[in-house]
Amino acid sequence: MVGFEGKELNSDLKYIIRELKIGGLILFAINLSSPEQIRELCVSAQDYALSCNQPPLFIAIDQEGGQVARLKKPFTCFPGNPSMKNEVDAVDFARITASELKSIGINMNMAPVMDVPLEGIQSVMTERAFGCDPKWVATMGQTVIQTLQDNGIMAVAKHYPGIGRTTLDSHIDAPFLDASISDMEETDLLPFRAAIDRNVAGIMLSHIRYVQFDQDLPASLSRRIAKDLLRDQMGYQGLVLTDDLDMGSIRNYFDIKDSIRYIFDAEIDIALICHKGPDIESAFTEMLTLTGHSSNRKNQAYQSLDRIFQLKKQYRLPYPLLT
Repeated sequence: MVGFEGKELNSDLKYIIRELKIGGLILFAINLSSPEQIRELCVSAQDYALSCNQPPLFIAIDQEGGQVARLKKPFTCFPGNPSMKNEVDAVDFARITASELKSIGINMNMAPVMDVPLEGIQSVMTERAFGCDPKWVATMGQTVIQTLQDNGIMAVAKHYPGIGRTTLDSHIDAPFLDASISDMEETDLLPFRAAIDRNVAGIMLSHIRYVQFDQDLPASLSRRIAKDLLRDQMGYQGLVLTDDLDMGSIRNYFDIKDSIRYIFDAEIDIALICHKGPDIESAFTEMLTLTGHSSNRKNQAYQSLDRIFQLKKQYRLPYPLLT
């Protein structure tokens, strides 16, 4: 899943769909102007994928409300998760957001935030989280997930296994967290268990290195976290995707080809690369190399493709309005 530059189906976007066979797009401010323009972009991208005999695309956006909301007026502007007082607020946010996203051809929301910022620290997630009580975060997150998905928009819970304890921004550098699994079970993991119980479509991995789980790799590249903890121990069989591999916490320490190898070994379904550049093509080339040289990795790729195709079928991509 990749980002791109431009507000229309330009030659760059055609290339990554036709030649790099991307499975999805993520939209940012650089891609957005009016509702009509966004809808035309999404429709034309889906139509072009179809003309290239490609499956329909995931088209995602970060629309959490508050600090992180890519869509501005005339779309509904919500104050954000910390301002929600009850489940009615969560339902209103998710119902209206789902309706607006679906009307313009977006089918996936990179929300809700399921992180639990600890009281007494300057957590990077304080202004984006539902609050400091893990049970409250779980309840509100479940409500947003259920409402988004009941209204045809795939929800993605983030940032697994939780970044509420961190104070360093992974967009810039590589935070690490020295918390035990028992500590995280009581707080950080509880909301994600709730998300799994609601059959959340996707879970996004954080770029934090959890040293008591994996000394060497951040969650977004770690088999011990993505496969052993999330899939095997917690039983999640939905879509698993990385956070943006362009962030400093990854780019400053890992070559894109190494990242892709770790992602394959961790049985992660989607590599998210949010900015135009050579990493997108390098990632695609490395995927072809890995699946061509290893039957085990080819089988892992088929498992991921099955999860991806089942989800696209379940959510009827592309929507009837696009046909």
